[in-house]
Amino acid sequence: MSDLLYTEVVMDHFQNPRNVGVIDDADGVGKEGSPVCGDLMEYYIKVEDGRIVDIKFRTFGCGAAVASASMGTLLAKGMTLEEAMELTDGQVIQALGGLPEVKTHCSNLAATTLHTAIRDYLSRHPEVKLKAGECQGSCEAG
Repeated sequence: MSDLLYTEVVMDHFQNPRNVGVIDDADGVGKEGSPVCGDLMEYYIKVEDGRIVDIKFRTFGCGAAVASASMGTLLAKGMTLEEAMELTDGQVIQALGGLPEVKTHCSNLAATTLHTAIRDYLSRHPEVKLKAGECQGSCEAG
């Protein structure tokens, strides 16, 4: 069990997750899962003037998945869509103060799910184009 020690930040986000819930009239929704462990994550975003003004999440998974989802919402809120598309799994882990190696796959869902929510937003708003080169992977919907 000693290899599964969590930082105080991880424990705080697990025990007191931020931004839990659903945005009924979300501008974008992202849903992702991990075949490694069966974790599921959903992000709901509200966008105004190209910036994430509200974000909520639901997750089914371990404490690391809950903490990663919570931290991901804190990092993303207030970011432009371009900035949020650049958010990486490593940044989520770093903001949590690290995760045990066997749990790093949980943080992978946070950035991936956020990117999926943004791509959903873009598919609903084809008039919105993100700047080329400022997106991890593809900025296009799909």
